[in-house]
Amino acid sequence: MNNRGTLYRDPGKARIAGVCAGIAEYFGLELWLVRILTLTGFFLLAPPFFFIGYIAGWFILEKKPVNMGSKKEHNQFTEAKSTKQTGKGWHNTNTDEPEKVVVKSRIWQAGEPPQQAFMDIKQQFENNEERLRKVETYVTSSEFQLNREINNL
Repeated sequence: MNNRGTLYRDPGKARIAGVCAGIAEYFGLELWLVRILTLTGFFLLAPPFFFIGYIAGWFILEKKPVNMGSKKEHNQFTEAKSTKQTGKGWHNTNTDEPEKVVVKSRIWQAGEPPQQAFMDIKQQFENNEERLRKVETYVTSSEFQLNREINNL
């Protein structure tokens, strides 16, 4: 049994006919990776096989229905929409809610650029440092000593 669904070509994400886009969605791979593998196969392995295979996929595979969207795209869209509505983005300003960190399981998965990730991590460290400074200020204050003496009575 195949739980992936039906293989379609996706002209909405197409460069030529959407065959690579359909294969990428069907197997859960990144689109650019499938395109690179297809071009590599075309230029290095067997050009006639890949050319005929692509043309056959173009004519054999049906176009993806308009009302059919992948759950992954829907989840990314709703997550992006909710992020825009709350205005939080990567940084969580509310300390009551734990911050969700998305970890890539594959190297080719799309994510934020390394420079942006570095800036986000730097901002998180600065926020944590500020909180630590506030805690240190309180612990070294006379108010903390007074509260501790009162609690020991």
